[in-house]
Amino acid sequence: MALVVRDYDKAIEFYTQKLNFRLVEDTRLSDTKRWVVVAPPGSDGCKLLLAQAANDEQQSRVGNQTGGRVFLFLHTDDFWRDYRHLQEHGVTIVREPVVEAWGTVAVFADLYGNLWDLIEPTR
Repeated sequence: MALVVRDYDKAIEFYTQKLNFRLVEDTRLSDTKRWVVVAPPGSDGCKLLLAQAANDEQQSRVGNQTGGRVFLFLHTDDFWRDYRHLQEHGVTIVREPVVEAWGTVAVFADLYGNLWDLIEPTR
């Protein structure tokens, strides 16, 4: 999945330091373009391509690729551990945790304002 970002290095810092994603690849393709891929902890398949906006149209989508809807879902095996980590690292919590029949969820924003669900499904 691709996510449009303003700056490669700031996005890498946010995803690796605040969300504990691992940097899978950072390859320079030209003076202005890189292939930057990160993956959530424990993931063996899901990856996120951080694509730096290359023009005004793409810049206008940074942080609002879905019109303000949650569109990214980060599953966890320990909600409260990861929720505390987000808080300790200054990640903006948009909606406080709620325990539902299907799991525990909170909404947080990434560095550009994209909304994510942090979810621990009920087992």
